[in-house]
Amino acid sequence: MTQNPNPGNFANRPKEEAREIARKGGEASHSGGFASMKPQKQHEIASKGGHASTGKFEAGSERTREAGRKGGRSSGTQRNAMGDAEDDYDRTRCHGVT
Repeated sequence: MTQNPNPGNFANRPKEEAREIARKGGEASHSGGFASMKPQKQHEIASKGGHASTGKFEAGSERTREAGRKGGRSSGTQRNAMGDAEDDYDRTRCHGVT
């Protein structure tokens, strides 16, 4: 067998390793993640409705409030800049104001 630099390619693996993967039904080809879990494990995690999440923001934390303030300022700035132009357009179009 010719050595290929792509060990992820099933055909490039040693025969014994390929047999072992085949015995596992292809499960060894995935390194992890939700899609590669057994259905029972997926159901167990999904039934928690996101409570198993290890996200960095906690409801009510100072860090969450700060992120909300920053996001609101940024989004409000863009909205106000566009809002002024839209207001001018509406006044001109709807009320004949110039």
